Amino acid sequence: MTSPSEKLAASLKVLKKLQDDGRRVFRSDEFTRVHRERLLYNGYLQEVMKGWVISSNPDVRAGDSTPWYTSFWEFCRQYCTSRFGSNWYLAPEQSLLLLAENSVVPSQLVICSPNGTNNVVELLFGTSLFDLKQEEMPLENDLTERFGVRVLSPIAAIIRVPVSFYRKFPVEAYTVIAGIQDLSDVLRRLLDGGHSTIAGRLAGAFRNIGRGEFADEILSAMKSAMYDVREADPFASDQLTRTTQIPVSPISIRLEALWESMRGEVIDAFPVPPGLPNDRESYLHHVESNYANDAYHSLSIEGYQVTPDLIERVRSGSWDPGKHEIDRQNRDALAARGYWQAFQLVRKAVERILHGENPGSIARSTHQDWYRELFQPYVAAGLIPPAELAGYRNTQVFLRLSRHVPPRSESVPQAMSTIFDLLERESEVSVRAVLGHWLIGYIHPYADGNGRIARFLMNLILASGGYPWTVIRVEDRTDYLSCLETASVGNEIGPFASFIAERLRGNMDSPE
Repeated sequence: MTSPSEKLAASLKVLKKLQDDGRRVFRSDEFTRVHRERLLYNGYLQEVMKGWVISSNPDVRAGDSTPWYTSFWEFCRQYCTSRFGSNWYLAPEQSLLLLAENSVVPSQLVICSPNGTNNVVELLFGTSLFDLKQEEMPLENDLTERFGVRVLSPIAAIIRVPVSFYRKFPVEAYTVIAGIQDLSDVLRRLLDGGHSTIAGRLAGAFRNIGRGEFADEILSAMKSAMYDVREADPFASDQLTRTTQIPVSPISIRLEALWESMRGEVIDAFPVPPGLPNDRESYLHHVESNYANDAYHSLSIEGYQVTPDLIERVRSGSWDPGKHEIDRQNRDALAARGYWQAFQLVRKAVERILHGENPGSIARSTHQDWYRELFQPYVAAGLIPPAELAGYRNTQVFLRLSRHVPPRSESVPQAMSTIFDLLERESEVSVRAVLGHWLIGYIHPYADGNGRIARFLMNLILASGGYPWTVIRVEDRTDYLSCLETASVGNEIGPFASFIAERLRGNMDSPE
C-alpha cells in the first residue's frame, strides 16, 4: 500500500517537472485533481482564482503575500495571454510606470484589449485586474515588454497619458521624457494626429527638465504645419526641475529624479551635523565600542539568532570552524563571523573618512569587499560555492511581504554606479546617509546581505558629518521595514528620514 509520503512525493514530482522551465504560475488543469488537491492541502500550491494556481511553500504562514507578489507579473502575462492571445497590453499609465523602472505590484492592473469586457477580476491580497475594451490594438512597433508583460513603447505611452499623470507620478514622467533622445518619432505622431494640446504639454515638460531645444523644436514643427500650440508645463510648480546633463539609462534617470525629489525632506528632518571630529582616535574608539551592540541588532533584524556570547566568541577568536563542528554548521555563527570581518573593513573606511576622503568614493571602492567578507565564512565552511562571492546578483529577486519588486538584474550594475555618482556629488551628509541606505535596499544588488550593507553604508557616511555610529535596534524592526516600504512603494522618504533622525538624536551625546 502506498504511504502518504510516497503519494506526496509523486505529486511533488509532477510539480517539479512543471517548474523546471522556471514557471511559478499554472493552469489548474495542468494537474490531475488528485495531485492538485494534495499539493494545495500541503501548501505547495496556492489558488489565485478558479482555474489558476501558483507555487507556494509549506512554511508560508496564512496571510503571507510573498508567493503572490513574487508571481504577480508572471500570472498577469499568462492569464492575459490565455484570454486574449497577443491582443492585449498594459494601459498607458501603467506602461509608463514599468518603463520608468517602477515595478511596484499595483492594487489594480488595467489591461487594454479589443476583447476586453470592462470587468474587474478580483485577485489575491486586494489586487485586481480590469480588462478595458479598446477597439483597436496599437501598431506592433508601439509595443514592447517589461517583466514579461506587453506594454506600450515610451513614446506611444507618453502621447496617450493625461496631464494628471505628471502630477501623480512626476518621477516616472521625468524618467521617460528624459530618456527620449530623438524627437523624430514624437514629432511624427504629434503632426499626424494634430495633437496640439499634447504638443504644448510635451514642450512644457521638455523645457522643465532643461531640454529647451526640444521644446522649441516641437513648437516650431507644429507651427510650420499650421497648428496653434500653447506651451504648458504639466509638472506641478513644486516638483523636481533638472538642468544638469541627463543620463541615458532609464534606471539612472529614475534614481537621479528620486534623489532630487527627496533630498529636501531629508535635510529638513535631520539635526545639523557636528562636523568631522578633532579627536579621531576617540571617534574610532566609539565605533569599535558599538561593534557588539551593532552586530547583535543588525543580524537579529535579518532573522539570525545571535547572542552576546556568540558575538564575543567571534571577536575574541575562539570561534573556530576548523576545530568545532558546531561552528562549521551553525548558520548564525557563520553570519556573526562574516559580520565581524566586514565590520573591520568598514572601520578602516571610517578612518579614511575622518581624514577627509569622499565617502561616496570610498564606498564605491570598498562595498564589494564588505559583501565578500560577510559571506566568506560560508565559502570557507563549504556551504556555498566560491562563485557566490562574485558580486552583484544575476537573477531577479523578490522581497518578502513587499509590493516593491527590485529592478531587473541587468539594470543593477548601472544602478549601483549611479548611486555612487550621486553619493560623490551630494554635499549634504544627511541626504547621502538616508538615500544611500534606502537605495541599496531599493536596488537590492545582492541575493543576500543587502540590509547589512545598507546599514554599514549609512554609518560610514554619518561619520563624514561627525554624527555618531547609529544602531537600528531589532525592537524597531517593524517600523524600520515599514518606512523602507513606504519609500520604495510610494516614493515617500519622509517617514524613513524621520526614523533615522530620531535614532540619531538619541546618540548625539556619544563621544566624538
